[in-house]
Amino acid sequence: MADSTYDIGMIGLGVMGRNLVLNMADHGYAVAGYDRDVSQVQALRREAAGRNVRGVDKPADLIAALRRPRAVMLLVPAGPPVDAVIAALLPQLEPGDMIIDGGNSHFKDTDLRARTLAEKGFTYLGVGISGGEHGARHGPSLMPGGPRAAYERVRPIFEAVAAQVDGQPCVAYLGPGSAGHYVKMVHNGIEYGLMQLIAETYDLMKRGLGLTDDQLCDIYDRWNKSELNSYLVEITAHIFRQPDERTGQRLIDVILDAAKQKGTGMWTSQDAMDLQVPAPTIDLAVAMRDLSALKAEREAASGRLDRPIRPLASRRPAAGDEAEATAFIERLRNALYAAMIMTYAQGLAQLGHASGAYRYDLDLEAVARIWRGGCIIRAAVLEKIRAAYQAQPDLPNLLLDSSLGGEVMARQEDLRNVVHAAIDAGIPVPGLAVSLAYLDGYRSAWLPANLIQAQRDYFGAHTYERVDAKGVFHTHWEEDSGWAG
Repeated sequence: MADSTYDIGMIGLGVMGRNLVLNMADHGYAVAGYDRDVSQVQALRREAAGRNVRGVDKPADLIAALRRPRAVMLLVPAGPPVDAVIAALLPQLEPGDMIIDGGNSHFKDTDLRARTLAEKGFTYLGVGISGGEHGARHGPSLMPGGPRAAYERVRPIFEAVAAQVDGQPCVAYLGPGSAGHYVKMVHNGIEYGLMQLIAETYDLMKRGLGLTDDQLCDIYDRWNKSELNSYLVEITAHIFRQPDERTGQRLIDVILDAAKQKGTGMWTSQDAMDLQVPAPTIDLAVAMRDLSALKAEREAASGRLDRPIRPLASRRPAAGDEAEATAFIERLRNALYAAMIMTYAQGLAQLGHASGAYRYDLDLEAVARIWRGGCIIRAAVLEKIRAAYQAQPDLPNLLLDSSLGGEVMARQEDLRNVVHAAIDAGIPVPGLAVSLAYLDGYRSAWLPANLIQAQRDYFGAHTYERVDAKGVFHTHWEEDSGWAG
């Protein structure tokens, strides 16, 4: 057996774990890896040939290969598998050793594990990782949280393997406890929202304008060269030109219209509601994935509740006269950009509230900075978002930044036009529509919530507040109105 000279151990050698090991090794770090699936260990040995990497068949061999105090990273599915691995590791570890959870664990699970392990003398980091297979191999965005001293032990490794933007690594210490996993959770919630918005633009151009896959590819490629420049828009263009090896058709046209989820978007919505922070675009994106899964019901409803889709332009590009459709596509581009800004605004506002509620003391400028590269929601607009928080660290909402708020308002009429046209056509655009409603609600100095206060007091004596006096009040509504229902 090799001496205890390896810098870090990796448990879980699937796509993400194996590629992160190779990334670490390419930057000069010695890494030992283990997976209970022997084929994954063998794959690591093949791919890591010539590097200072050791694939082992037993957890004990992994622990024996690591220099003290040990650092062991887990990239296993969230939930019970994490607890099972930790339970198996603890008898082989020593006080002062560190466990790093690099999966998408729920932040409350991370807090519980950190407290439990601290009582036993171990340190625990919860690290969000975004970037998929390519990011893990060539530079992800890393979102670490936990004891700062523990992070400092692995900071050189993380900074070496992270994506780089303007010479800065896309990793930063985010805060104590579950700060890292919470930020990653909200990252994924924003991701849900952005994907829903892009899907709605696809629907409008496919069913509303009758565009072909080639035309869609060209449009998204062109959009990616504009202010919409982002990883998600970029890959959307690529998707429309990907052929299907089995049928010869475009692959997009043989993929089932039912999207799955792993829970992080739902967790974002749930905790936003717990914090009483509105995140309607994210909420809606989660709901639409649930609706997409009701494939059989939707097919039945399409026959019983049929109403033909109306075209969004009287003449389509394929017919030769492109003027009307081209104008709509330009409005759609502006609408998407405005809605994307509002999706980031909702997620970052949630992070701001969570920072205080959970004592993370998040630096939102740092969050935006490390999201600029490596991660799935990386986009050109994140540089403007970073600058907004640099100028005003306590900014409660990005819509209050003069630059970003101005960009949204400059495009609001296009967003309204697109939503109106979609409603008339019968094409669902709930993400765009709720983003517009969020804008109109947020910029309203008055909302009809006074009626809701009155209703709550009427039926449940929940009291209400007044505009002309402080305190809470209650009215005996039926007696005062002379009507008993």
